[in-house]
Amino acid sequence: MSHTISSGSPGTTALWVAWARAVEHRRPDRLFHDDHAAAFLAAAGAEASTPPAEFCAALPVAVATRTAFFDEHLRSVTVGGIRQVVLLGAGLDTRAFRLPWPDGTSLYELDTPELLAFKEPVLARRGAAATCRRTPLAIDLTDDWPAALCAAGLDPARPVAWLAEGLLPYLEVEVADRLLTAVGRLSAPDSTLALTYNPEAMRALADAPSGRHLAGVGVAHPALPGRPEPWLARHGWQAHAHDIIEQAVVHRRIPAAAMAHTSPGSSASWLVTATIPGQQSHHPPPPR
Repeated sequence: MSHTISSGSPGTTALWVAWARAVEHRRPDRLFHDDHAAAFLAAAGAEASTPPAEFCAALPVAVATRTAFFDEHLRSVTVGGIRQVVLLGAGLDTRAFRLPWPDGTSLYELDTPELLAFKEPVLARRGAAATCRRTPLAIDLTDDWPAALCAAGLDPARPVAWLAEGLLPYLEVEVADRLLTAVGRLSAPDSTLALTYNPEAMRALADAPSGRHLAGVGVAHPALPGRPEPWLARHGWQAHAHDIIEQAVVHRRIPAAAMAHTSPGSSASWLVTATIPGQQSHHPPPPR
């Protein structure tokens, strides 16, 4: 049975991200491989999966940078001993298939029934084989996802590596707070949390002409603080915020000269890694 992603849903931007990952995959100096991304685009059709022209220059840079950064983070924490990974709002992520997970790793992908109804048949047709124990969970993050996650096998008594990549702009601030509270309750000592954090950048986009495209796919522009550390600290996490422009320079996706136009701590977009303070962490943040 063929499934589609409806226009105007967050699944639309999942396709845009897949488009950007397919762009990176085709580069001879690619930061990662993702040969499933093109299959998602083919299944959706060019009209549905191509981002608006205003985003076509910047999106591949941002997506390649954040994907490589979080790949490095997840490799580090799982090599360090964590064997439970949860992708919140997983979208068309294919890390379960393309990263070399340690033996015994369980990876849970949470996203809407619509998104997974599109994703799973594409992967099945390709005969995609996960390199970990992969469990997709079709559930909205405003529902009782913690109960579903634990029923599927997550053990809250063991450390978890959480990833919320590109998720927060779709959540009202109250929902984001509830989500983070629930994550904390399921996080044993030595758990980690990684996420993208860009409320200021999203609010600036909302005021620009291109903002109409984001409004049409459910972006909520949550009223979160400009920097992630205070918000995460209120929920019990000690955060390290990494400027995405700096990381794009580190990963050779923009020239070093780009840093001349920014000042330290002034970024509107952050790649964040966090741990529960007061524990002896064995998982340092990726090198800057």
